[in-house]
Amino acid sequence: MFKPSLVMAGLLPLSALFLTACKPTEPVAEHAAAVKVGYYTLNEAPLTLTTDLPGRTSAYRAAEVRPQVAGILQRRLFTEGSEVKQGQPLYQIDSRTYVAQQSRADANLRSARNLAERYERLLKARAVSQQQYDEAVAAWKQAAADQQVAAINVQYTQVLSPISGRIGRSAMTEGALVTEGQNAPMATVNQLDPIYVDVTQPITRILELKRALKTGVLKNTGSDQAEVSLTLDDGSAYPLTGIVKFSEVSVDQGTGSVTLRAVFPNPDRALLPGMFVHAQVKEGVREKALLVPQQAIVRDSRGVATAWVVTEDNHVEHRDLKTVRTVGNAWLVESGVTSGERVITEGLQHVQASSLVDAQPATNVELKAAFTAN
Repeated sequence: MFKPSLVMAGLLPLSALFLTACKPTEPVAEHAAAVKVGYYTLNEAPLTLTTDLPGRTSAYRAAEVRPQVAGILQRRLFTEGSEVKQGQPLYQIDSRTYVAQQSRADANLRSARNLAERYERLLKARAVSQQQYDEAVAAWKQAAADQQVAAINVQYTQVLSPISGRIGRSAMTEGALVTEGQNAPMATVNQLDPIYVDVTQPITRILELKRALKTGVLKNTGSDQAEVSLTLDDGSAYPLTGIVKFSEVSVDQGTGSVTLRAVFPNPDRALLPGMFVHAQVKEGVREKALLVPQQAIVRDSRGVATAWVVTEDNHVEHRDLKTVRTVGNAWLVESGVTSGERVITEGLQHVQASSLVDAQPATNVELKAAFTAN
């Protein structure tokens, strides 16, 4: 007996299959899954390379003021912390004893000179021997030397500034007893314009620079001496530039570094001895420098720098990069990418290998590097 329910049960699967076949085709999933990213286009350009080195300032010249004669200090003739000139009187030592010694030396000189002149006349008359005359002349010369020493001691009672510069605090007060050649200085005068900045650089870095200059990777900046700029301890920039005068001829065995000494103009005395600073030393010019923003580079589990590159057909490629150093907020790269390629800086967390992307210029990149004017 024919049962309609069984016929309907057999037709239901066929109806479902027919309806599925007639359903409109959906868009390709690949186009629907395009990831929005921001890219930065790489460009080669000449770049002035600098290195940031810690350092300290030191006086161009420093002179410790010490007495040349002993005596009681009568007066201080300068204001502490002021500028003094070379030869300017700084202290006055009691000179009465030395003036009396000079007067006695003057009298002895006159007596010795008169005796020598008298013996000269008597020698012509053969009234004295040649030996007596020679001894009188020698006594005359000795008295002249004693008179000179006495006069110098009188001058030394006034202590003069050995150099021009800024004088510090006085270690002696009026009434103090000073001695000739004492260990403790009375004061110190520092010449602050110009001023030295001593920085240290690893010897390995110096060897790398020499190789780069020799092979032509780096070129000299055009001046015989490297230029240096300063950043002070509070983060502010010193407005004047200096030059490297020389480097030490030996390497510090403890740190493996070499000391470089730079000279800076200091007309306003803004730099004082002992200040901690950061010096930016110009190393050379890299003619074809390729900078990749730091936002585009990620280190993998091997520690290798990697970046995602947008291809011409808007897919992505994963690249291993060889980085040299940081320059501002970017990485200087030697290989892995080329000029004109687009590296992704926005949307990296959504990118996978061979992904299709909707790439737009990035809004999170602003390179801060000292490019050289062409």
